[in-house]
Amino acid sequence: MNEQLNIRQLTEEREESLSPFAQKSRLSRGRREYEEPCPVRTDFQRDRDRILYSNAFRRLKHKTQVFIAPLGDHYVTRLTHTLEVSQIARTIARALNLNEDLAEAISLGHDLGHTPFGHIGEAVLDEISPHGFRHNEQSLRIVERLERNGRGLNLTWEVRDGILSHSKTNSSILPEHYERASTIEGEICRLADVIAYVNHDTEDAIRAGAITEGDLPLSAVTVLGLSNSARINTMVNDIIGQSWAASGSETPDTASGVHITMSPEVLEATNIFREFLFNRVYDVRSSQHESEQAREIIRLLYKYFTTNENKLPPEYRLGDDDRERRVVDHIAGMTDRYALRTAEEMSLLDNRIKQPPLLID
Repeated sequence: MNEQLNIRQLTEEREESLSPFAQKSRLSRGRREYEEPCPVRTDFQRDRDRILYSNAFRRLKHKTQVFIAPLGDHYVTRLTHTLEVSQIARTIARALNLNEDLAEAISLGHDLGHTPFGHIGEAVLDEISPHGFRHNEQSLRIVERLERNGRGLNLTWEVRDGILSHSKTNSSILPEHYERASTIEGEICRLADVIAYVNHDTEDAIRAGAITEGDLPLSAVTVLGLSNSARINTMVNDIIGQSWAASGSETPDTASGVHITMSPEVLEATNIFREFLFNRVYDVRSSQHESEQAREIIRLLYKYFTTNENKLPPEYRLGDDDRERRVVDHIAGMTDRYALRTAEEMSLLDNRIKQPPLLID
């Protein structure tokens, strides 16, 4: 046992060689409920593993990124998106000598709260729920309250903060004022998320015939690169270069002024690329018939379960939350396929909704 205890302690000692801006696991603000330290893993490694083994993480494989229940095998899902974000975040964290374990844990948990049918599902739940709905807040709710039959995962404060702070507005990736994560590793996840979806959503849209490579904005492609891999490489290298002060080459009195960022040129190109996707892929598709089907499914499920609360699964009938909150928790946790199947089984929809070609964000 003493040798096992030394494994975690040795890892924590190695973390002392990280950048002074890195969040050391031994200096975590801790968990809501105290737990004895793991003899082998640091607290952030333990959080990563809890997220990986959670039910919400497993469901990501059948949740939409852009395409709903696509027939092809190579379209991105929330699970593959999450794995890409994790890989990008780990690369940046390692290069800047930051806490790779913390960046990984935040990345793996950042999208647990996404609804079925992508952001369309999120938008509808936000419209109809008296509490409103944001997927980053739902991700936090999952790890704090919903997993393990209402006990939550009891994650560290830093991982929960990073999960809550990863979301972005539609206007800009790095607006002048926004609510930053409290750790540099949390800021890494925020930008790694953008790098992942801007590139794989473009690839999927081309694969689906929604756009062509010739449609891509020339000014952005000129800066970022012609291929998916080239653009990712440009963005990641730019972030590392621009954020090099966070590597700890010098030790300042405070880390409050250091942030993960992009150069003005690459940031502008990335924003142009992102705006192009909203205009040509996301927002355009939101008005199509397939998206309206997805909206109707969410509305009908919400109406059914709020008027038939006894039909909720047992785990969503527990606790002191009001009925609407429990119904939203249940719907938000559904995969695309399960939402479609549930609606069909309840005879809420006619036979037109069986294999929709749905392309939405």
